[in-house]
Amino acid sequence: MKVLFITSDDRKIEAEARPGDRLLEVGQAAGMPLEGTCEGQMACSTCHVILAEEWFARLQPASEEEEDMLDLAAGVQRFSRLSCQIELTEELDGIEVFVPAEARNAQRY
Repeated sequence: MKVLFITSDDRKIEAEARPGDRLLEVGQAAGMPLEGTCEGQMACSTCHVILAEEWFARLQPASEEEEDMLDLAAGVQRFSRLSCQIELTEELDGIEVFVPAEARNAQRY
C-alpha cells in the first residue's frame, strides 16, 4: 500500500507500507522528520502530523490521552494526529499525510 507524505515545502515523498504498520515508522523509514522521542508510547508529541479531512474521517477517533498529547504539539490543527497512533489498514491505501513545518528529528543531528 502507498502513503504520500507532503512536507512543509510541498515536496511529495511516496512510501510503501503494509497493513498493520504504524504511520510513525513508515514516515521515519521515508526520511520524514518525525522524531517519535517516546518510541511510539504516546508520551510525547514529536510525531505530530496533519491529515486531510477525508483521511482523518477514516481513522478511529483519538483517545483522550492522544488528545492531551496533541495539546502539546507545535502547529496543531483540527485534523492533527500522532502518527504513532495510526495503524495503517487497506482502507488507508493512498493516505496523504502533511508533515508540519515545526517537525524536526533531533535524533538525526
